Amino acid sequence: MQLTAKASLTNALLISICTPNFKGDEATESLAELARLVTTLGFKVVGTQSQKLSSTQKVNVLGLGKLAEIAQLTGNKGVVEGLEEDEDLEEAEFILNPVNVPSDNLPFACADVVVFDCDLSPSQLRNVENQLGVEVFDRTGIIIEIFSRHARTKTAKLQVEIARLNYVAPRLRETSTGDKERQMGKGAGETTLELNRRAVRDQLAELKRELVSVQDEMKGRRSQRSELFCVALVGYTNAGKSSMMRAITGSDVEGENKLFATLDTTVRALYPITQPRILVSDTVGFIKKLPHDLVASFHSTLAEAHDASLLLYVVDAADPSFRAQLDVVHDVLEEVGVEDSKKLLVLNKSDQLSLEQQQALMEEFPDAMMTSTRNPADISKLHKYIVGVAQDEMIEDEVIIPYTAKGIIGEIRANMSVIKEEYEYSHIKLTVRSNAIDLERLKKSMLGLSTDDS
Repeated sequence: MQLTAKASLTNALLISICTPNFKGDEATESLAELARLVTTLGFKVVGTQSQKLSSTQKVNVLGLGKLAEIAQLTGNKGVVEGLEEDEDLEEAEFILNPVNVPSDNLPFACADVVVFDCDLSPSQLRNVENQLGVEVFDRTGIIIEIFSRHARTKTAKLQVEIARLNYVAPRLRETSTGDKERQMGKGAGETTLELNRRAVRDQLAELKRELVSVQDEMKGRRSQRSELFCVALVGYTNAGKSSMMRAITGSDVEGENKLFATLDTTVRALYPITQPRILVSDTVGFIKKLPHDLVASFHSTLAEAHDASLLLYVVDAADPSFRAQLDVVHDVLEEVGVEDSKKLLVLNKSDQLSLEQQQALMEEFPDAMMTSTRNPADISKLHKYIVGVAQDEMIEDEVIIPYTAKGIIGEIRANMSVIKEEYEYSHIKLTVRSNAIDLERLKKSMLGLSTDDS
């Protein structure tokens, strides 16, 4: 089973299940976010519907009356039976325009696919597809497909494929050909379904072995960078992290107004270049109800945040729901053990706010920094802040360099911040600022040089 948005399957009907623990603004905002997710896949949202139920654990997910209603919107291609048995239904209703699409008086057969804003079990997914006669997606399936399309590096592709196979494995179904072969005695003891499941298990095992190897390489690269001051951009998807990355590093990191436009961790040097260099990494964006398999798979990607000296929590301050999004970021980072790092809340996209709104946010978040990536003064202010934090973590010391050690002087200027220079008769006395590791390495080099001279 491969979740793909086929060219003929473009019109999507979104379904929200409201329960006692998931309702009101939370459900409405989640459905609006689902609309952005399916739009990222190329679907067109033609409408939304909602039903209030006691839970999402019903065999058919929805009440049978509501299923019959939705079946009209998908062209009555399936079979809805047992309407008189529908007893768990509390209330069925249309959500009027929460995602800027008309949802009342929808025409017959207007939807080609149905997308639920919750997770469906394999049996629920199968039952609803039989009832409606069209392809049905749940939230996790949509997110995994987006990740699958947007993964670029080998690491991200492996991580996403592992998550996809974990999702697909329990949803594999027996083909009609496999059933006939079994009935005619042509099978070799295993159905096609069993063979497919075994193939998925073997593929998963191979992918996990390959991922371990790639992660070891990534760990080695991070180890090489560990001596430098590192900043990690973290935040909700589409909060403007990629734009921020471009602005403070002068790089050409991809950025689009889409959810999960970038998945792969990118590392660049802060620009203008500092001595020693400061590295900036742009990590994968987060989202509500991020599938657990994806969180687990991306632990190694988030290791960039784990190893960072400073975390920049980038939020879209113009989004009224950014506080709830910030909670999601906190939760995920806490899960991977990143919460104790030094951090700065960056209230991004301030150009979309009025002065009154900006002032109110700064009163609410006095330790935050209000920025717009379109304002050079804001980027300069953020650059100065990052450099200041990095300087605070450095050590100042004096080193004596003989004039004969020209190579060492070049290395110092390339890797350290030279505060003061004093030229004596036989040597140069430099006051430098750097991390403890580089300073210790320099002193050992000087000690070795003195030994050679003697």
